[in-house]
Amino acid sequence: MTDSRGLVLIVEDERHIADVQRLYLTREGFGVHVETDGTAGLAAARRMSPAAIVLDIGLPGLDGIAFCRALREADDWTPVLLVTARGEEADRILGLELGADDYLTKPFSPRELVARVKTVLRRAYGPPTRAAGTLGRISLDPATRTVRRDGAPVDLTATEFNLLAHLLRHPGQVFTREQLLAQVWGYARYRDTRMVDVFVSQLRAKLGEASCIRTVRGVGYSAAAEQGLDGSPDGSSERSSDRGR
Repeated sequence: MTDSRGLVLIVEDERHIADVQRLYLTREGFGVHVETDGTAGLAAARRMSPAAIVLDIGLPGLDGIAFCRALREADDWTPVLLVTARGEEADRILGLELGADDYLTKPFSPRELVARVKTVLRRAYGPPTRAAGTLGRISLDPATRTVRRDGAPVDLTATEFNLLAHLLRHPGQVFTREQLLAQVWGYARYRDTRMVDVFVSQLRAKLGEASCIRTVRGVGYSAAAEQGLDGSPDGSSERSSDRGR
């Protein structure tokens, strides 16, 4: 990422949209390759090892959800920016749960697309996070961007890693969802704070009973050494109170 911004793979079946995305990303110094169906796009991802993937959900051949699932099941953690239609909220959430790093809802500004691509790349390939150390049964090494639970490695996306690292750097401090979107995602304004809940849920699922993420009702999240499976101090469920906030 030092000599150029890297290759972005666009998988989009609407050619006029793909052409605009290509134009704006090329202007910013990215290499761009376009595929118009999911099957060819997945083959290109495996063949070309792009720096990032801009992935439409509604694709012929292999849709974006199946594409993302196949990518992550192959242990490929290339940053993925989902592109969705307004009525595809359930698919957006499922895509994030499968390991996508961010999403954009059509219609959107091409400049916003470029900004989001830069952001996911910065999160994935930027300078090492400051040391976060160990909390409870979870240890994090910012130099190698690895996380271990009881000594065993845990596979995280770039965004999951950065969210966990941010919470571990400030044990006990409570962050609102808006603060996390600003400080981890880098978004000054973002209407859909549910994305934070999705990533927290994913982290808890991967960390299991060793999870150090605590829900503070009506506020947000913090990191603490001893948690229940759902992230509450005593193991009692708080998830239902988070939905829709």
